[in-house]
Amino acid sequence: MKRFLSQLSFWKVVAGVILLAGAYSTVVRFLGGLGAATHLSDQFPWGLWIGFDVLCGVGLAAGGFTLAAIVYIFNIKRFEPIIRPTILTAFMGYVLVIVALMFDLGRPWQIWHAIIMWNPHSVMFEVAWCVMLYTSVLALEFSPVVLEKFHMVKTKMFVKKITIPMIIVGVLLSTLHQSSLGSLYLIVPEKLFALWYTPYLPVFFYVSAIAVGCAMIIFESFMSSRAFNRGLELNLLTEIARIAVMVLGVFMVMTVVDLADRKALPLLFQARPETYFFWLEKMVGVVIPFFLLSQKKVRENQSGLFWSAAMIIIGFVLNRLNISITGMEGWAGKSYFPSWMEISVTLSIVAVGFVIFGLAAKYLPLFQHEQHEHSGTPENEWVEDLRSMSQSN
Repeated sequence: MKRFLSQLSFWKVVAGVILLAGAYSTVVRFLGGLGAATHLSDQFPWGLWIGFDVLCGVGLAAGGFTLAAIVYIFNIKRFEPIIRPTILTAFMGYVLVIVALMFDLGRPWQIWHAIIMWNPHSVMFEVAWCVMLYTSVLALEFSPVVLEKFHMVKTKMFVKKITIPMIIVGVLLSTLHQSSLGSLYLIVPEKLFALWYTPYLPVFFYVSAIAVGCAMIIFESFMSSRAFNRGLELNLLTEIARIAVMVLGVFMVMTVVDLADRKALPLLFQARPETYFFWLEKMVGVVIPFFLLSQKKVRENQSGLFWSAAMIIIGFVLNRLNISITGMEGWAGKSYFPSWMEISVTLSIVAVGFVIFGLAAKYLPLFQHEQHEHSGTPENEWVEDLRSMSQSN
């Protein structure tokens, strides 16, 4: 007992409490239905579990296809040291999104119907298939780490041979469903507040996903470096931050041009909650990090880089919640705030993600990619020869 207590830490206790609350809420939700566990209604059939768990979850996993495209399609191999944890984060993100859907669907046992009951005219059908296929692609992309652990050399070599086609398919699938999540809201022009409703919502969703994907690569690298006492690839993260700056700049221009084109700029100065939340998401998630990361001294500073990435993530989450909740409250004529059970389930899903990542880092060669892939290459042999010569002298 003393040994068990000595291994406890503050965050382990917090995670345990969250998971217990989530387990209780899970029982209530599946035994009593959505009405017993949530504040959802006919006015708000989609709440926190869609707004955060799905819309944010899929977007926050965008670092996977972003970095995979950089490394394997654009052949920028210097980013390989951070590819494995990024792919794992993306894979966990999609798996946990599927778990979250099981909570939100009224009849979760029928989730498999999309496989055999085709409706190609439905955006949800396209999103369902893309998420299923891309989750499978991410599993294959991450499989070399598991195969390496169990010394399955032949299987690993086969997977590596099909890596490039897999990455291309994965990028295409990500492009489709990241944008299609925005398409879901194109059918509610009279319900979604005009600051967020635009015919270009699919494009906005896709571009913002790339920006937050870069931010998540930086955030995940910092968190894993601190949690597992490993080095930080600051030079690589600085370059990722430069990509984020360009994407944020494009996103800002798109936003202003779209508002001007729709003659919605006067809405920016109305005294109402939607306006305040819109300014908050844009300032925190786009404008401030854009100007911060535009400065070289901020990009090369660990604290500046981390907090800038955190701001992009917070702004992204605010954007998705504003679209799914805040922007709908005016039409509904009532406000929505999730119940404590909805919150506990969401926090439990996030906590499970952290636990799985920690176990993977402990038992799998998650951070050994650079050494494994490049040891024994002619370039490294040449470096070793120089070292041995200097030592002999």
